[in-house]
Amino acid sequence: MAKIDLNSDLAELAGHDDEILELVTTANVCCSFHAGHPSVSMAVIHKAKNLNVRVGAHPGYADRKNFGRLEKQMRPGRLFSELIYQVGALKSVAECCGAKLTHLKPHGGMYHQACAASDVAKVIADVAEFFQIAVLALPDSVIEHRCVGRVPFIREGFADRRYRPDGSLIPRSEPNAFVENPDEAVDQAERLIAEQNVRSLCVHGDNPLAVEFVKRLRQRLTERGHEIVPFA
Repeated sequence: MAKIDLNSDLAELAGHDDEILELVTTANVCCSFHAGHPSVSMAVIHKAKNLNVRVGAHPGYADRKNFGRLEKQMRPGRLFSELIYQVGALKSVAECCGAKLTHLKPHGGMYHQACAASDVAKVIADVAEFFQIAVLALPDSVIEHRCVGRVPFIREGFADRRYRPDGSLIPRSEPNAFVENPDEAVDQAERLIAEQNVRSLCVHGDNPLAVEFVKRLRQRLTERGHEIVPFA
């Protein structure tokens, strides 16, 4: 059976970060542009460090109205500067807490653009290289290819989202976009691990039922012989 990391996007004011942190091995901490607040990010990083949970930066577009989920057209130079600002600020917060950033995972619309658009992917890779951290995103995506030879890339799968045939995620606005049954989520996770060499599974922290879902998912994965550990 596989060793698999469980990651979650936190510090977005969803209301149950503490419970999620007890269950995952990696926290993608909001950089306070698309949601959250610096004090919340600091609290999450403090708790993550105490629990030996890995910490990464989760930057997004400054669009709180839409929770950073809309794709934006931005000049590469401006996007680079905004990401340097976001990740740099969170890096300082992490260091204040005695923690270290290990990776970058873009949020929402930026994530989907990075997986498909070469110009956005290049900026993400440039920022990760500047900070010497890994990138977490979809397998065989444009951003994975941009990271080759520059920074480590961690292949991510989604336990609670359904996929299109091309490997992209079904948009949240469409029916049947979410996986709510933990057994179905484990079946999907095992396919992603076996077929796409996924090393980290995302479980979203902004779902009202997230805590119970993650508890049951972790239990099912362990029962099937998988070891829940941070990605190498």
